[in-house]
Amino acid sequence: MKKVEITAYGAPEEVAHCVEAPDVGQPGAGEIVFDILAFPINPADLSLCRGNYRLRPPLPATPGAECVGRIAAVGAGVSRVKPGDLVINMQRENWAQRRRIKADDAIPLPSGLDVAQAAMLRINPATALLLLEDHVALKPGDWVIQDVANSAVGRHLIVLAKQKGVRTVNVVRRNDVTAELKALGADIVLVDGPDLATRAHDAVGGAPIRLGIDAVSGTACKRIADCLADGGMVISYGAMSGEDLVMSRPALSFRGVSLTGFNLGRGLAKRSPDQVRALYADLAIKLRDGVLKAPIDATYPIEDIKEALAHAQRGGRNGKVLVLPNGPV
Repeated sequence: MKKVEITAYGAPEEVAHCVEAPDVGQPGAGEIVFDILAFPINPADLSLCRGNYRLRPPLPATPGAECVGRIAAVGAGVSRVKPGDLVINMQRENWAQRRRIKADDAIPLPSGLDVAQAAMLRINPATALLLLEDHVALKPGDWVIQDVANSAVGRHLIVLAKQKGVRTVNVVRRNDVTAELKALGADIVLVDGPDLATRAHDAVGGAPIRLGIDAVSGTACKRIADCLADGGMVISYGAMSGEDLVMSRPALSFRGVSLTGFNLGRGLAKRSPDQVRALYADLAIKLRDGVLKAPIDATYPIEDIKEALAHAQRGGRNGKVLVLPNGPV
């Protein structure tokens, strides 16, 4: 069996290796074994390889925040899933050909779901949904502003907001993605810049923007906060800049704009296991029906993990880089 290991912390394409590992064996009571069909390379995975993620496992370690797999065998007492079912794994260490996990950590998926899209279900669609639902009580017609709008999370957020009747201001770094985001349902697309607050205010006709969503950190967070109405809220869910958050004193002290952080694990922990399964079942149906879809830039075999990691770090990509550990799907 092949899996990916990092033997040190550093540049992902240098520290990650495809290695031979013992088979996971047969499932015990309450366990399942599944073959991993596809996994994406996410920013969190890259950060883990570099050693600057919130988790820093002992080495050697196997990365992999998400994947999709097909169940090969189930252990005694497992009745909720069966061999042949497509599942996502709520645990980590998924850059491998096969996993053995507790059955309760597997979320079954409906039939007819595109495998490549299913590989990207656990993190980004759920993040977009909870960013919209868990912090500000938005009503139809309300405005939300987000940066990194061309990311997978940003694209899902545009679609999910549109379904709720919530309007979006979408901040990007380049103009060539505007038409694509508009086709998804984006109401306004703006290129980031120092005068963002003025342009956002004019674009929405002076209407209050109640929620701001930031995945860049640094001064980008300040620009998002400065776009918000008095009493608005900024949610930080990423730090692409690698910098600490910045907010202006007038926004924070005089206008009452608040700042909070978001972590998907914390958001899911507020929900019961049945609620989590229902949440993913609904998102999976949206993926199956083409309501939600994330672009894919390239796929690689697991043996080419170094090339895949290098590709995932290039600027100008049009989608995720996926790895297919057991061959084409």
